[in-house]
Amino acid sequence: MTESIPQRADFGLPSDTGGRDIGIFMPMANGGWIISKNSPRLDGSYDYNLEVAKIADAGGLDFIMAMAKFRGYGGEIEHWKSSLDSPLMMAGLAQATTRVKVWATVHTLLQNPAVTAKMIATLDQISHGRAGLNVVTGAYKGEFAQMGAWPEGVDHDERYVLATEWIQGIKALWTQDSVTAHGKYFTLDDCQSFPKPSTRPFLVCAGTSKAGVRFTAEEMDALFLAGNDLDELIANSAKAKAGALELGHAIRAYSMMILVIADTDAEAEAMVESYRDGLDEGALHGMLRAYGFLDSEIGKENDFTRKARSALMAPHVAGSPTTILEKLTEIFEKTELDGLMVIFPEYLTMLPIFAKEILPVLRQRFPGKIREAAHV
Repeated sequence: MTESIPQRADFGLPSDTGGRDIGIFMPMANGGWIISKNSPRLDGSYDYNLEVAKIADAGGLDFIMAMAKFRGYGGEIEHWKSSLDSPLMMAGLAQATTRVKVWATVHTLLQNPAVTAKMIATLDQISHGRAGLNVVTGAYKGEFAQMGAWPEGVDHDERYVLATEWIQGIKALWTQDSVTAHGKYFTLDDCQSFPKPSTRPFLVCAGTSKAGVRFTAEEMDALFLAGNDLDELIANSAKAKAGALELGHAIRAYSMMILVIADTDAEAEAMVESYRDGLDEGALHGMLRAYGFLDSEIGKENDFTRKARSALMAPHVAGSPTTILEKLTEIFEKTELDGLMVIFPEYLTMLPIFAKEILPVLRQRFPGKIREAAHV
Protein backbone atom coordinates (compact mmCIF):
# COMPACT_ATOMS: atom_id res chain seq x y z
CA MET A 1 0.00 0.00 0.00
CA THR A 2 1.42 3.38 -1.03
CA GLU A 3 1.77 5.84 1.82
CA SER A 4 -0.11 9.06 1.09
CA ILE A 5 1.91 12.23 0.64
CA PRO A 6 0.90 15.12 2.94
CA GLN A 7 -0.91 17.88 1.10
CA ARG A 8 -0.28 21.58 1.64
CA ALA A 9 -3.15 24.03 2.05
CA ASP A 10 -3.92 26.38 -0.81
CA PHE A 11 -3.43 30.12 -0.33
CA GLY A 12 -3.87 31.57 -3.80
CA LEU A 13 -0.11 31.46 -4.39
CA PRO A 14 1.86 30.08 -7.36
CA SER A 15 3.35 27.41 -5.09
CA ASP A 16 -0.14 25.96 -4.59
CA THR A 17 0.27 24.32 -7.99
CA GLY A 18 4.02 24.04 -8.43
CA GLY A 19 5.02 27.61 -9.22
CA ARG A 20 7.40 29.81 -7.26
CA ASP A 21 6.30 32.51 -4.81
CA ILE A 22 8.31 35.71 -5.12
CA GLY A 23 7.90 38.53 -2.67
CA ILE A 24 9.57 41.60 -1.20
CA PHE A 25 11.20 42.11 2.19
CA MET A 26 10.07 45.64 2.89
CA PRO A 27 12.64 48.34 3.80
CA MET A 28 10.88 49.44 6.98
CA ALA A 29 14.06 50.38 8.86
CA ASN A 30 16.72 52.87 7.81
CA GLY A 31 19.68 51.44 5.93
CA GLY A 32 17.93 48.37 4.55
CA TRP A 33 19.97 45.16 4.57
CA ILE A 34 23.41 46.60 3.88
CA ILE A 35 25.53 47.85 6.78
CA SER A 36 27.74 50.13 4.75
CA LYS A 37 28.60 53.80 4.58
CA ASN A 38 28.58 53.45 0.77
CA SER A 39 25.11 51.94 0.29
CA PRO A 40 21.99 53.93 -0.69
CA ARG A 41 20.57 55.80 2.27
CA LEU A 42 17.17 54.16 2.64
CA ASP A 43 15.20 56.11 5.24
CA GLY A 44 12.75 53.35 6.21
CA SER A 45 9.84 55.78 6.02
CA TYR A 46 6.22 54.87 5.39
CA ASP A 47 6.16 56.98 2.23
CA TYR A 48 9.10 55.02 0.80
CA ASN A 49 7.49 51.70 1.74
CA LEU A 50 4.21 52.83 0.22
CA GLU A 51 5.88 53.40 -3.14
CA VAL A 52 7.59 50.00 -2.91
CA ALA A 53 4.30 48.27 -2.10
CA LYS A 54 2.52 49.91 -5.03
CA ILE A 55 5.26 48.83 -7.43
CA ALA A 56 5.18 45.28 -6.05
CA ASP A 57 1.40 45.14 -6.33
CA ALA A 58 1.31 46.43 -9.90
CA GLY A 59 4.37 44.42 -10.91
CA GLY A 60 2.93 41.01 -10.09
CA LEU A 61 4.86 40.14 -6.92
CA ASP A 62 3.15 37.59 -4.69
CA PHE A 63 3.72 39.04 -1.22
CA ILE A 64 5.25 41.84 0.76
CA MET A 65 6.56 41.22 4.28
CA ALA A 66 7.88 43.52 6.99
CA MET A 67 10.06 42.52 9.92
CA ALA A 68 9.57 43.80 13.48
CA LYS A 69 12.49 45.71 14.99
CA PHE A 70 12.81 47.60 18.27
CA ARG A 71 16.45 48.66 18.53
CA GLY A 72 19.06 49.54 15.95
CA TYR A 73 22.69 48.50 15.62
CA GLY A 74 24.35 51.90 15.90
CA GLY A 75 27.58 52.71 14.11
CA GLU A 76 28.28 55.76 12.01
CA ILE A 77 25.20 55.07 9.88
CA GLU A 78 22.99 54.38 12.95
CA HIS A 79 21.73 51.28 11.20
CA TRP A 80 18.04 50.44 11.86
CA LYS A 81 17.80 53.22 14.45
CA SER A 82 14.44 54.18 12.94
CA SER A 83 11.93 51.41 12.23
CA LEU A 84 8.19 51.25 11.73
CA ASP A 85 5.71 49.00 13.50
CA SER A 86 5.20 45.94 11.32
CA PRO A 87 1.43 45.19 11.68
CA LEU A 88 0.47 48.87 11.57
CA MET A 89 2.55 49.50 8.46
CA MET A 90 1.20 46.42 6.71
CA ALA A 91 -2.36 47.52 7.49
CA GLY A 92 -1.68 50.79 5.72
CA LEU A 93 -0.09 49.04 2.77
CA ALA A 94 -3.00 46.59 2.58
CA GLN A 95 -5.33 49.53 2.08
CA ALA A 96 -3.07 50.91 -0.67
CA THR A 97 -2.80 47.62 -2.63
CA THR A 98 -5.26 45.24 -4.24
CA ARG A 99 -3.70 41.83 -4.92
CA VAL A 100 -0.32 41.31 -3.25
CA LYS A 101 -0.34 39.32 0.03
CA VAL A 102 0.54 41.37 3.12
CA TRP A 103 2.47 39.55 5.86
CA ALA A 104 3.24 41.23 9.19
CA THR A 105 5.74 40.12 11.83
CA VAL A 106 4.98 39.61 15.52
CA HIS A 107 7.40 38.40 18.22
CA THR A 108 5.96 35.71 20.47
CA LEU A 109 7.79 37.17 23.48
CA LEU A 110 6.19 40.60 23.10
CA GLN A 111 2.52 40.12 22.23
CA ASN A 112 -0.21 38.17 23.96
CA PRO A 113 -1.83 35.64 21.59
CA ALA A 114 -5.29 37.17 22.04
CA VAL A 115 -3.94 40.60 21.06
CA THR A 116 -2.16 39.15 18.04
CA ALA A 117 -5.23 37.18 16.95
CA LYS A 118 -7.27 40.38 16.77
CA MET A 119 -4.49 42.35 15.06
CA ILE A 120 -4.13 39.84 12.22
CA ALA A 121 -7.91 39.34 11.92
CA THR A 122 -8.12 43.10 11.43
CA LEU A 123 -5.38 42.94 8.81
CA ASP A 124 -7.36 40.19 7.08
CA GLN A 125 -10.41 42.46 6.92
CA ILE A 126 -8.45 45.46 5.64
CA SER A 127 -6.73 43.33 2.99
CA HIS A 128 -9.82 41.28 2.07
CA GLY A 129 -8.17 37.95 2.81
CA ARG A 130 -4.54 38.71 1.93
CA ALA A 131 -3.14 38.70 5.49
CA GLY A 132 -0.24 36.66 6.75
CA LEU A 133 1.76 36.38 9.98
CA ASN A 134 5.52 35.95 10.25
CA VAL A 135 6.19 34.42 13.66
CA VAL A 136 9.49 35.25 15.38
CA THR A 137 10.26 33.27 18.51
CA GLY A 138 12.89 35.74 19.72
CA ALA A 139 16.64 35.88 19.18
CA TYR A 140 17.70 39.39 20.14
CA LYS A 141 18.59 39.50 23.81
CA GLY A 142 19.61 43.16 24.01
CA GLU A 143 16.63 44.28 21.99
CA PHE A 144 14.17 42.55 24.30
CA ALA A 145 16.06 43.21 27.56
CA GLN A 146 15.75 46.97 27.05
CA MET A 147 12.01 46.63 27.67
CA GLY A 148 12.21 43.93 30.31
CA ALA A 149 10.91 41.27 27.93
CA TRP A 150 13.82 38.82 27.77
CA PRO A 151 13.01 35.64 29.76
CA GLU A 152 16.37 34.49 31.10
CA GLY A 153 15.16 30.98 31.85
CA VAL A 154 13.72 30.31 28.40
CA ASP A 155 16.44 28.89 26.17
CA HIS A 156 16.37 28.35 22.40
CA ASP A 157 14.33 25.14 22.32
CA GLU A 158 12.03 26.23 25.12
CA ARG A 159 11.10 29.33 23.10
CA TYR A 160 9.50 26.97 20.59
CA VAL A 161 7.44 25.42 23.42
CA LEU A 162 6.25 28.93 24.22
CA ALA A 163 5.64 29.67 20.53
CA THR A 164 3.58 26.50 20.11
CA GLU A 165 1.26 27.53 22.94
CA TRP A 166 1.11 31.01 21.43
CA ILE A 167 0.19 30.06 17.85
CA GLN A 168 -2.21 27.32 18.92
CA GLY A 169 -4.05 29.90 21.02
CA ILE A 170 -4.23 32.25 18.05
CA LYS A 171 -5.54 29.54 15.71
CA ALA A 172 -8.20 28.61 18.26
CA LEU A 173 -9.27 32.24 18.65
CA TRP A 174 -9.56 32.54 14.86
CA THR A 175 -11.98 29.62 14.67
CA GLN A 176 -13.74 29.15 18.03
CA ASP A 177 -16.30 31.33 19.80
CA SER A 178 -14.66 30.82 23.19
CA VAL A 179 -11.22 29.50 24.09
CA THR A 180 -10.05 28.24 27.47
CA ALA A 181 -6.44 27.07 27.68
CA HIS A 182 -4.19 27.04 30.74
CA GLY A 183 -0.66 26.53 29.44
CA LYS A 184 2.82 26.96 30.82
CA TYR A 185 3.20 30.45 29.36
CA PHE A 186 -0.26 31.71 28.42
CA THR A 187 -3.70 31.57 29.99
CA LEU A 188 -6.92 31.99 28.03
CA ASP A 189 -10.08 31.84 30.14
CA ASP A 190 -13.33 31.93 28.16
CA CYS A 191 -11.36 34.16 25.81
CA GLN A 192 -13.25 35.58 22.84
CA SER A 193 -11.98 37.24 19.68
CA PHE A 194 -14.19 38.67 16.93
CA PRO A 195 -14.22 39.19 14.00
CA LYS A 196 -12.78 35.96 12.66
CA PRO A 197 -10.47 36.06 9.62
CA SER A 198 -12.29 35.42 6.35
CA THR A 199 -9.63 32.81 5.52
CA ARG A 200 -6.89 31.48 7.76
CA PRO A 201 -3.92 33.86 7.44
CA PHE A 202 -0.70 32.47 5.95
CA LEU A 203 1.81 31.50 8.65
CA VAL A 204 5.58 31.61 8.18
CA CYS A 205 8.68 31.60 10.36
CA ALA A 206 12.45 31.24 10.15
CA GLY A 207 13.77 28.37 12.23
CA THR A 208 16.13 25.75 10.85
CA SER A 209 17.18 24.02 14.08
CA LYS A 210 15.59 20.67 14.90
CA ALA A 211 13.13 22.40 17.23
CA GLY A 212 12.50 25.11 14.63
CA VAL A 213 11.72 22.66 11.83
CA ARG A 214 9.38 20.69 14.09
CA PHE A 215 7.52 23.87 15.08
CA THR A 216 7.30 24.99 11.45
CA ALA A 217 6.16 21.60 10.17
CA GLU A 218 3.47 21.25 12.81
CA GLU A 219 2.18 24.82 13.01
CA MET A 220 3.30 26.91 10.02
CA ASP A 221 2.77 26.97 6.25
CA ALA A 222 6.28 28.03 5.21
CA LEU A 223 9.84 28.17 6.46
CA PHE A 224 12.51 30.76 5.69
CA LEU A 225 15.96 29.19 5.47
CA ALA A 226 19.40 30.35 4.42
CA GLY A 227 22.53 29.13 2.67
CA ASN A 228 25.83 30.89 2.16
CA ASP A 229 26.19 29.38 -1.31
CA LEU A 230 24.15 27.30 -3.75
CA ASP A 231 25.36 23.96 -2.41
CA GLU A 232 24.37 24.91 1.13
CA LEU A 233 20.99 26.16 -0.06
CA ILE A 234 20.41 22.87 -1.89
CA ALA A 235 21.29 20.90 1.24
CA ASN A 236 19.31 23.07 3.65
CA SER A 237 16.13 23.13 1.58
CA ALA A 238 16.22 19.36 1.10
CA LYS A 239 16.90 18.74 4.79
CA ALA A 240 14.09 21.02 5.95
CA LYS A 241 11.51 19.47 3.65
CA ALA A 242 12.61 15.96 4.50
CA GLY A 243 12.42 16.77 8.20
CA ALA A 244 8.88 18.04 7.80
CA LEU A 245 7.82 14.97 5.86
CA GLU A 246 9.20 12.72 8.60
CA LEU A 247 6.76 14.49 10.92
CA GLY A 248 3.91 13.92 8.47
CA HIS A 249 3.70 17.45 7.11
CA ALA A 250 4.49 19.27 3.87
CA ILE A 251 5.84 22.82 4.09
CA ARG A 252 6.88 25.51 1.69
CA ALA A 253 10.57 26.46 1.83
CA TYR A 254 11.63 30.05 1.11
CA SER A 255 14.92 31.89 1.22
CA MET A 256 15.80 35.55 1.00
CA MET A 257 18.24 37.11 -1.44
CA ILE A 258 19.69 40.57 -2.03
CA LEU A 259 19.56 41.40 -5.74
CA VAL A 260 22.12 43.97 -6.91
CA ILE A 261 20.96 44.93 -10.40
CA ALA A 262 22.89 47.14 -12.83
CA ASP A 263 23.22 47.54 -16.59
CA THR A 264 26.26 45.26 -16.67
CA ASP A 265 27.79 42.56 -14.47
CA ALA A 266 30.87 44.71 -13.96
CA GLU A 267 28.81 47.63 -12.67
CA ALA A 268 26.89 45.39 -10.29
CA GLU A 269 30.05 43.78 -8.93
CA ALA A 270 31.58 47.23 -8.47
CA MET A 271 28.57 48.20 -6.37
CA VAL A 272 29.01 45.13 -4.17
CA GLU A 273 32.71 45.89 -3.75
CA SER A 274 31.87 49.46 -2.80
CA TYR A 275 29.46 48.23 -0.12
CA ARG A 276 32.18 45.97 1.27
CA ASP A 277 34.70 48.82 1.30
CA GLY A 278 32.25 50.96 3.26
CA LEU A 279 31.45 48.38 5.95
CA ASP A 280 30.41 50.19 9.14
CA GLU A 281 32.37 48.32 11.82
CA GLY A 282 30.38 49.97 14.59
CA ALA A 283 27.07 48.80 13.13
CA LEU A 284 28.52 45.32 12.62
CA HIS A 285 29.59 45.22 16.27
CA GLY A 286 26.09 46.29 17.31
CA MET A 287 24.50 43.59 15.19
CA LEU A 288 26.73 40.87 16.63
CA ARG A 289 25.94 42.08 20.12
CA ALA A 290 22.20 41.97 19.36
CA TYR A 291 22.46 38.36 18.24
CA GLY A 292 24.46 37.41 21.32
CA PHE A 293 27.68 36.57 19.47
CA LEU A 294 29.76 38.97 21.50
CA ASP A 295 28.66 37.27 24.70
CA SER A 296 29.79 33.76 23.76
CA GLU A 297 31.83 33.91 20.58
CA ILE A 298 33.87 37.08 20.73
CA GLY A 299 36.99 36.74 18.64
CA LYS A 300 35.60 33.76 16.74
CA GLU A 301 34.51 33.65 13.12
CA ASN A 302 31.56 31.67 11.83
CA ASP A 303 29.32 31.71 8.76
CA PHE A 304 27.15 34.47 10.20
CA THR A 305 30.01 36.82 11.01
CA ARG A 306 31.75 36.17 7.71
CA LYS A 307 28.59 37.06 5.83
CA ALA A 308 28.09 40.18 7.93
CA ARG A 309 31.64 41.35 7.23
CA SER A 310 30.73 41.53 3.53
CA ALA A 311 28.37 44.39 4.56
CA LEU A 312 25.44 42.52 2.99
CA MET A 313 23.20 40.99 5.65
CA ALA A 314 21.92 38.18 3.41
CA PRO A 315 23.17 36.12 0.45
CA HIS A 316 23.28 38.16 -2.75
CA VAL A 317 23.20 37.85 -6.50
CA ALA A 318 24.73 40.66 -8.55
CA GLY A 319 24.68 41.38 -12.26
CA SER A 320 22.72 42.59 -15.24
CA PRO A 321 19.04 41.60 -15.51
CA THR A 322 20.06 38.71 -17.78
CA THR A 323 22.63 37.44 -15.27
CA ILE A 324 20.24 37.82 -12.35
CA LEU A 325 17.61 35.85 -14.28
CA GLU A 326 19.98 32.98 -15.03
CA LYS A 327 21.26 32.79 -11.46
CA LEU A 328 17.75 32.76 -9.98
CA THR A 329 16.73 30.13 -12.52
CA GLU A 330 19.64 27.96 -11.40
CA ILE A 331 18.64 28.38 -7.76
CA PHE A 332 15.06 27.29 -8.44
CA GLU A 333 16.15 24.40 -10.65
CA LYS A 334 18.66 22.95 -8.20
CA THR A 335 17.07 23.59 -4.81
CA GLU A 336 13.75 22.55 -3.34
CA LEU A 337 12.76 26.15 -2.70
CA ASP A 338 9.15 27.18 -3.30
CA GLY A 339 10.00 30.84 -3.41
CA LEU A 340 12.25 33.78 -2.68
CA MET A 341 11.86 36.97 -0.69
CA VAL A 342 14.01 39.53 -2.45
CA ILE A 343 15.78 42.63 -1.17
CA PHE A 344 17.30 45.52 -3.12
CA PRO A 345 19.99 48.06 -2.20
CA GLU A 346 17.64 50.66 -3.68
CA TYR A 347 14.07 49.53 -4.25
CA LEU A 348 12.56 52.31 -6.35
CA THR A 349 15.11 51.88 -9.14
CA MET A 350 15.82 48.13 -9.02
CA LEU A 351 12.38 46.68 -8.21
CA PRO A 352 10.78 48.04 -11.43
CA ILE A 353 13.58 46.43 -13.48
CA PHE A 354 13.04 43.14 -11.67
CA ALA A 355 9.27 43.29 -12.19
CA LYS A 356 9.54 44.13 -15.88
CA GLU A 357 12.54 42.16 -17.11
CA ILE A 358 13.11 39.25 -14.71
CA LEU A 359 9.88 38.23 -13.00
CA PRO A 360 7.84 37.53 -16.18
CA VAL A 361 10.48 35.11 -17.46
CA LEU A 362 10.66 33.34 -14.09
CA ARG A 363 6.87 32.92 -14.28
CA GLN A 364 7.24 31.29 -17.69
CA ARG A 365 10.04 28.99 -16.57
CA PHE A 366 8.34 27.96 -13.33
CA PRO A 367 4.61 28.16 -14.06
CA GLY A 368 1.97 27.80 -11.40
CA LYS A 369 -1.68 28.54 -11.94
CA ILE A 370 -2.95 30.83 -9.20
CA ARG A 371 -6.35 29.82 -7.91
CA GLU A 372 -8.57 31.07 -5.14
CA ALA A 373 -7.62 30.06 -1.63
CA ALA A 374 -9.38 27.00 -0.30
CA HIS A 375 -7.66 26.49 3.05
CA VAL A 376 -9.22 26.33 6.46
